[in-house]
Amino acid sequence: MNEVVKFLEENPVQYLATIGRDGKAKCRPFMFCFEQGGKLWFCTNSTKDVYKDIKINPYIEISVSSPSYAWIRLNGKAIFENNMDVKEGCMNNPIVKGQYQTADNPIFEVFYLEDAYAVIADFSGNPPKEYKF
Repeated sequence: MNEVVKFLEENPVQYLATIGRDGKAKCRPFMFCFEQGGKLWFCTNSTKDVYKDIKINPYIEISVSSPSYAWIRLNGKAIFENNMDVKEGCMNNPIVKGQYQTADNPIFEVFYLEDAYAVIADFSGNPPKEYKF
């Protein structure tokens, strides 16, 4: 998991793919919050389309590439949890804090990936590295 977390932290704007409520693919810029308790945490808010889409179909995929042309694909089932410890931790990110001000903001939502699966690959010819957690 450490290599997955490091890759996400080093490449802070990822792209999150969902199936929209209209049945069509949607891809949005997103940010990884952190790993805690063996879970990869992300945040959004309950007024956004992405939240509504994930609530209907919780299976998502996240992808990002590095400046050196390595990339990660990470997927799993998004599980929303009203975890105040995680919400407080998210407030350490100035972007998140600027949007929501406090962890108890009623629209602020956090989720983790259940049955997460990640692949990190590059153009080196070496086999991709796979992770399940």
